[in-house]
Amino acid sequence: MKHLFKPLSAVVVALSLSSCQLTQVDHNQQFTQLAEQVMQFRLSNDPYQRDDVTAPYLLPNLSAQQLALEAQTREEFLTQFDAIDMAKLSEENQINLTILRAQVQNNVDEYRYNNHLMPLTSEYGFHSSLSFMINQHDFSKKSGYELYLKRLAQVPRFFAQNIAWMREGMKVGFTQPQAVLVGYEDSIQAYLVDDVTKSAFYQPFTQKGAFVTDAELSEYQAQAKAILHNEVIPAYANYLRFFVDEYRPAAREAIGISSVPNGKAFYANRAAHYTTTSMTPEAIHELGLQEVARIRSEMEAIITEVGFEGSFAEFVQFLRTDPQFYAKTPEALLKEASYIAKKADAQLPKLFHTLPRRPYGVAPVPESIAPKYTTGRYAGASKDTEAGYYWVNTYALDKRPLYVLEALTLHEAVPGHHLQIALNSELDYLPDYRRHSYISAFGEGWGLYSEFLGIEMGFYQDPYSRFGRLTYEMWRAARLVVDTGMHLFGWSRDKAMQFMADNTALSLHNVKTETDRYISWPGQALSYKIGELTIKALRQEAQAELGEAFDIREFHHQILRHGSVPLFVLEKQVRKYIRETKQSQN
Repeated sequence: MKHLFKPLSAVVVALSLSSCQLTQVDHNQQFTQLAEQVMQFRLSNDPYQRDDVTAPYLLPNLSAQQLALEAQTREEFLTQFDAIDMAKLSEENQINLTILRAQVQNNVDEYRYNNHLMPLTSEYGFHSSLSFMINQHDFSKKSGYELYLKRLAQVPRFFAQNIAWMREGMKVGFTQPQAVLVGYEDSIQAYLVDDVTKSAFYQPFTQKGAFVTDAELSEYQAQAKAILHNEVIPAYANYLRFFVDEYRPAAREAIGISSVPNGKAFYANRAAHYTTTSMTPEAIHELGLQEVARIRSEMEAIITEVGFEGSFAEFVQFLRTDPQFYAKTPEALLKEASYIAKKADAQLPKLFHTLPRRPYGVAPVPESIAPKYTTGRYAGASKDTEAGYYWVNTYALDKRPLYVLEALTLHEAVPGHHLQIALNSELDYLPDYRRHSYISAFGEGWGLYSEFLGIEMGFYQDPYSRFGRLTYEMWRAARLVVDTGMHLFGWSRDKAMQFMADNTALSLHNVKTETDRYISWPGQALSYKIGELTIKALRQEAQAELGEAFDIREFHHQILRHGSVPLFVLEKQVRKYIRETKQSQN
């Protein structure tokens, strides 16, 4: 395969110089050259960055040869990173190296632990990921249509490669558990339509681009219909047959990832990756139990406050079943979420002196994935001409309680994910591998901290809404317990769901979908609470150290100004801000 980046030998020569022969400028230049090599490699292997319609791979090439070659190159990059003397770099390049190296290491680890054998989770998969590629094309021009059509024509090959890896996973027991795959076929079936003009993939051809003639659009429409009918729809139909007839019957019965080959080591690796800490899964489990006990006492206090005569379980059942807590229509739920979001917008200047330029909208979770999807999520913009979106799940309205909507909105929209991610993308003094990266412990920790900020923003005035915020915090604390419980301590799916149901006011539908998410995405659920507790601890430290000099807007600026960073980097940067602020007061 021909690569578009310079030979690694050039970097090896530079790195062979002894550190005593190099000035700090040389060390920084050395790192910058290596970073450029990594980014050129990444760009050359990203099919979505290619605009040549004759390119052989416009969708990912998942051949064994290609994956092995990429893994080998990344291993070489890691060797070069480790040969750099971190202490000789500028402070900013130390952060750059830490983040870029972690990104490469994660790619290596996922390949080493055979993650490519399992290209699906309980709510997502390669088949649904393709729908997002539509927004990556410029349909104002002919070239955009032509590139998109060429990509669509490669869907059968892309599906066949994924299915081949799934068959390899079936041979060694590296599959998703059967329990989380019940109903999953519906997310595949959603793409099978009798009339291809009703397909989501046909949507770009329903309107004419500014620089496209009527005749050209007509020709593109004819090509699209043929490709969808002859290539894309049959590929989805074949995947559906494979999933129902072969994959799900052969899927493992055990819930925890520790049951697969090298599963315990993989889980420890995922825990370290998603928390960016050295905490062991055992320590995380204990922390979760402590947090659950603390939050439970606060929830009990609210039950007493409202004068409810009954047990915790009876109060939660009241919340789950009383119609007053649920919207009657999807539009009503979306309007309430939008109203909360606008109220939050108005409070931002009190807490931040730097706000993002990019706006955001409120929209329903797409119907094709809504049944098994989480209750809400932030969908970032893929290009400068788009807004970000706060997605609200309007499927099964009787499972979407209004008393948690304030916490959900603050987490997913502002001051949570939209504010943090949009600001991150606008930090033009950072390299692209930091501007567009997302470190779960930081981002999800910030989202959960944003729910807490709602108290200072004037939200949660109603005791049920306060209980809703606590149930969301409890939800994240319970994740520490059930994720480690299932993947390390042998908890059953039923035991995990019962723990969630007993300690939160989440609807039982959400309890099920969330538990299945943790099963199928090991370790990711650990990031939220670990990140939030770190940010809260740093704020308490800053307030204690700075006293009257503490400025909440400046503190938030210091948290966000470096973009998404590992928690240990965040701790170092905030403590530096504390020291410098104290020195300026003397």
